[in-house]
Amino acid sequence: MPQRRRTTLTTALAAALIAGGIAGCEIEVEPRSLPVPVSLRPVPSASAGQPKYVCSAVYAILTQGGLRLAEYATGDGAEAREGMQKTFADMAGQITTAGEQTTDAAQRQAVDAIAADLNRAAAADDPAVFLNGEFATIGQKLDGTCT
Repeated sequence: MPQRRRTTLTTALAAALIAGGIAGCEIEVEPRSLPVPVSLRPVPSASAGQPKYVCSAVYAILTQGGLRLAEYATGDGAEAREGMQKTFADMAGQITTAGEQTTDAAQRQAVDAIAADLNRAAAADDPAVFLNGEFATIGQKLDGTCT
């Protein structure tokens, strides 16, 4: 069988499967069952305190916190709420610590604003509202300070 014909046959078969049955198929996966693909933790170095380093540290905290929040986002009830509140509070503390390293005043303000928002979410009766809303864009407050 020529290569061109095999490719066409494979493509047609895949398209038929997708259109016919796989498209409506749902697979549920527990968020905690997926491994974290990479570690985004910045390596401590002589650059600590520089704006790019602080941004990397804050983005890593937000990313890793987001992965932890995914475990609670699918749940409901007091356990999920308390888990989200604790995670937001932990993230706020870590971000405050990272922000203390910066030498840039504008960046320090941005980091403090992020930590304040996370603390507000930690104290909220329904932290899922923050998670499903403002959390998605919270890192943008650092934009422009990471040079």
